[in-house]
Amino acid sequence: MASVFKRGGKDKRGGVWYISWIDHMGSRHVKSARTTDKATAERIANKLEADASLRRDRVIDPEADEIGKESQRAIESHLEDYEARMRAAARTEKHIAGTLRHIRAIVEFAGFQTVGDISAEGVNRYAAMMSDVGRSARTINAHLSSIKAVTRWLAENKKLVRDPLTAVKKPNPKSDRRCERRILLPDEWPWLIHATLEGPERFDMSPGDRRLLYETAIQTGLRAGELRSLSRGNLVMDAHSAMIVCKARSTKNRKDARQHIHRDLADALKAHVARKAPAAPMFNLPHESRLAQMLRDDLAAARQNWLQAVLDDPDAYSQRESSTFLVDVNDQGERLDFHSLRHTCGAWMALGGEHPKTIQTVLRHSSITLSMDTYGHLFPGQESAAVNKLHATMVGPSASLLATGTADDVAIRSSQSAAHAQRAGRETLPERASRCDAADPNRAQKKPPKSLPVADLSGVVRPDATAGTSSGGGTRTPDTRIMIPLL
Repeated sequence: MASVFKRGGKDKRGGVWYISWIDHMGSRHVKSARTTDKATAERIANKLEADASLRRDRVIDPEADEIGKESQRAIESHLEDYEARMRAAARTEKHIAGTLRHIRAIVEFAGFQTVGDISAEGVNRYAAMMSDVGRSARTINAHLSSIKAVTRWLAENKKLVRDPLTAVKKPNPKSDRRCERRILLPDEWPWLIHATLEGPERFDMSPGDRRLLYETAIQTGLRAGELRSLSRGNLVMDAHSAMIVCKARSTKNRKDARQHIHRDLADALKAHVARKAPAAPMFNLPHESRLAQMLRDDLAAARQNWLQAVLDDPDAYSQRESSTFLVDVNDQGERLDFHSLRHTCGAWMALGGEHPKTIQTVLRHSSITLSMDTYGHLFPGQESAAVNKLHATMVGPSASLLATGTADDVAIRSSQSAAHAQRAGRETLPERASRCDAADPNRAQKKPPKSLPVADLSGVVRPDATAGTSSGGGTRTPDTRIMIPLL
């Protein structure tokens, strides 16, 4: 039964009334009626008690009622809970900030106030606006992924009846790529390393440090943020192998990365970190906005060395000058940045004929499909070898078989084998089996079989056994050992 009372006793004047009631789950609640009039407070208390009774009797669905209340909460209050959820899932600060920025931009544009206001129409209008102002499909995809993730979370946690954005389709990021990365060609690598070692200090990194950084990035496929987190303790060596272990807190998929490296690189890194404090970073990388520029400066120096190598030959110099060799943007519009070194890792393995599963393991792709979509076209000779095998299957008998006259026999046997295979699952006869209706001249002729006599149905037919009288109540035997079980 709901009751009303005042804090400090009923004789306290001027204070608001409070209501105490028991909900449909049997829990007691206390809330302020926000009124000094007792009659008004009692009417509110009676309504709370009646609502609890309706929920207890399932007249009002408590779960649907709670979802309705959650859907009327302000979006910003839900975003606080969603941010806590992302932090609990160990998302990076960059990912959290970017996701919340995307969601707030869509909410502000569409005019959503509560999560119940979120609709596919408003989100689609935002996507159309982004497309009209020239934003790439990849950028639009990122914004839509953020808002779709939060509505899916709201539905799963019973804050919305259903996900209102299931019908929103994200654009294909591959259809409008604005920035295509190019790989570092194997022939460009020696020129890059030579120019790097001969070059000046760039962005507080010495030539030797940059050379080790580039080689480590290509051999391990580690990302810039993962390379930035390495220290002396991440280099693991024994008598048989050497690897770099990147801890889960620094990797994109939040799993430990154990990347094998060549022994020569491991020895060079060991000498490099020996001069550093145990907790000091292995590489003093510049800010992420300058990493690409550092690599491009070394690449430009390498191109100058490549051009100067043929200064005495005007024709060769003119030919090299018109080439995109050692240029940060090639003739296909693909641009070289620091992440291109990771791309180079996978591309060089594909060019070397490594199994796609190996590439997936080294690059830590979530699926083999991602590895094949990115590097499948680089596997050498795969299409040509497949076509050659098809041709070998399609060609007829060899010239030697035709010359000996056995080609027809081979073709006949091949045709028979194919026919037998096509009739798999059905009964077949042995090769020397004869037809059932074929006459055998060596077999003696038998007399024709006798015909069966026609029964005379005009005679007296014995009456049915069950129609007559029998012992044991209609059973055919008087033996009770048999009669009783049958009954």
